[in-house]
Amino acid sequence: MADPVSLDPPLEGRCLCGAVTVRLHEAKPGVEVCHCDMCRRWTGGPFFSLHGLQPEAFELAGEDAVNRYDSSEWAERASCGRCGSNLWYRFKPAGTVSFMAGLFDLPADWPIDEQIFVDEMPPHAALAADTPKKTGAEVIAEARSAGFDFG
Repeated sequence: MADPVSLDPPLEGRCLCGAVTVRLHEAKPGVEVCHCDMCRRWTGGPFFSLHGLQPEAFELAGEDAVNRYDSSEWAERASCGRCGSNLWYRFKPAGTVSFMAGLFDLPADWPIDEQIFVDEMPPHAALAADTPKKTGAEVIAEARSAGFDFG
């Protein structure tokens, strides 16, 4: 996974109706795919997201249209209250926000560079991308070793 890079011009994204817009000033060029049960129920398939960003890396407009849902002790998920588009996953212990990749017209050279919770992936969701793959236990162990608690 690449380090964050400054984006000039910023990368702009929006929900389906445009009520919520996002402007990224910095990002890690690549897409992470989560196959966990919660993400699959939330998105209807794998969760394709940009890597977690600190709040100073982006601007959000249309806050009044955002619905937030605490899906666990450590996670918040958000959607547009007008059109229903899923917007982001926030990892509360780190304060990072992972935006849905589909909100943006991403550069062609931003590959899928990691798949996580592959042990929860159903056979129909297998992707052709040859990427590093981590199980849920590996992801949680990595977060704990970084000092984050999952409750």
